[in-house]
Amino acid sequence: MATVALTEDYHGPVLDKEENFHGNRVIYVHWEDHLMFCAALAFPFPPGMPWGAVIGEVLPQFYGMHPDWPNIDWSAVRYELDGKEVQLDPGKSLDEQGFHHKSLVRFWTPGLNGYQGSAS
Repeated sequence: MATVALTEDYHGPVLDKEENFHGNRVIYVHWEDHLMFCAALAFPFPPGMPWGAVIGEVLPQFYGMHPDWPNIDWSAVRYELDGKEVQLDPGKSLDEQGFHHKSLVRFWTPGLNGYQGSAS
């Protein structure tokens, strides 16, 4: 999610570098086909945080308002990390699974296609 300066001679300070996040990495998360959430959400996570804590403790606070959330079969979820399809292990850390500063993880929930099937 990089930006490009409008002029070639712009050399301002980069303020969103990983070292400016106090040991955390910005991770973008997007639940695909659920248009109640129009864009990825950004979170500052420690690299050692297990993926299971993200889906079990953090994401329900943000996505849990959606009526499909309680029906997710996490064993069937399809993930893409930085444009590549991956299998994420709830017991492994973000760092162990290849998450980097400003990584984007997208996930699809088979059989759940948006509010009342709106993404079908």
